Amino acid sequence: MPETGPLLGTSIVLDVGTAAHGGFCIARHEGRVVFLRHALPGERVRAHVTEDRGGSFCRADAVEILQPSPDRVEPPCPHAGPGRCGGCDWQHASASAQRVLKAEVVRDQFRRLAAIELGNAFTGVEPLPGGLLGWRSRITFAVDAEGRAGLHRHRSGELEVIASCPLGADGVGDSDVLGRRWPGLTGVEVVGGDGGVSVLEHRPGPGRQARGRRPPDLVRVVEGPQSLSHHVHERQFTVAADGFWQVHPHAAETFVEALLGAVRPRPGESVVDLYAGAGALTAALAESVGTTGRVVAVESSRQAVADATANLADLPWAEVRLGRVEPALLRELAVVPDVVVLDPPRAGAGKDVMSAVLQLHPRVVGYVGCDPASLARDVGIALEAGWRLAGLRAFDAFPMTHHVECVAHLVPPAQTPL
Repeated sequence: MPETGPLLGTSIVLDVGTAAHGGFCIARHEGRVVFLRHALPGERVRAHVTEDRGGSFCRADAVEILQPSPDRVEPPCPHAGPGRCGGCDWQHASASAQRVLKAEVVRDQFRRLAAIELGNAFTGVEPLPGGLLGWRSRITFAVDAEGRAGLHRHRSGELEVIASCPLGADGVGDSDVLGRRWPGLTGVEVVGGDGGVSVLEHRPGPGRQARGRRPPDLVRVVEGPQSLSHHVHERQFTVAADGFWQVHPHAAETFVEALLGAVRPRPGESVVDLYAGAGALTAALAESVGTTGRVVAVESSRQAVADATANLADLPWAEVRLGRVEPALLRELAVVPDVVVLDPPRAGAGKDVMSAVLQLHPRVVGYVGCDPASLARDVGIALEAGWRLAGLRAFDAFPMTHHVECVAHLVPPAQTPL
């Protein structure tokens, strides 16, 4: 395959089609698909081709809007736009339009990857409180060779040097780390929680990885508290500053409520909570099943297990186990669960884990998914096994970006379908 195709660097006029997963819209030029950024469905634009490797598609940026969509707005961040910061995808779309675009992507992913039409039971993407800006409680700023902090440009190693990020919460998006130099680091991370902000340095990790990938960074807190507090469902959680927690301040509470409404845990039931993190979902499940019930949570991060164990100390019927979520571990749990809950990373659970979960024969499976494609693939595995999608909600937990969080639940064949 040639390194570059004939369209690279050229200017073409395009009629913009539907939104695609990843923050693009689809257009066509001379029979080829164009993945187009900074455009909206229905627009006519002049685009600059940024990638063409000679295959069936190329990538482009809309640089001139010839016929704008009524949903187009002026981006609030001066660093948004063609060739600039790659952190946002939809700053040029109104809030309602962003949610419509994301809902279309969710429907499309389920149609393509799960072979199911969601129909009227899926009512769209729901907003979280707080609006489009000031919601990110965690940002990892990249650092260039000169030690300057900023954000990467789209599909580029080049740095967009910024004075602030409007998506960041107070003390995070406007942190003074952006005005300082960080020589020798790969990144500098700013994390906020109740009553504090921590700064973490990312240094190159030792060794080498296959396919030219960089080894995991060495991360440590250099300013602020080692742990941060978060409140969810009338409980306080303490989480290591470098540990996982939802970046939107209203996300964890929203997902807990949505999940409980979907799986409806009952007093005395047994629950398996996979990819449990610091225990936000685990605690809510344990409170629902009560002292006569049982919850077994599984998490692969030692720090998260330590955090979850401390956070659940007053719920002795909730047990946290260290381990990778895989079929062998699920068999070793020796639990016959009424409910199984999954909150996997972006790649999803995968066929082996999903099949093993279904073989536990719970009455319901709840799934919190941060990627609609991975979720749709995993739901498709359950559908092929005769299970049914009984509900799906989606939340705009990452405004201005293409990301969307979903909460789905699956039931065995005898129960009521979607």
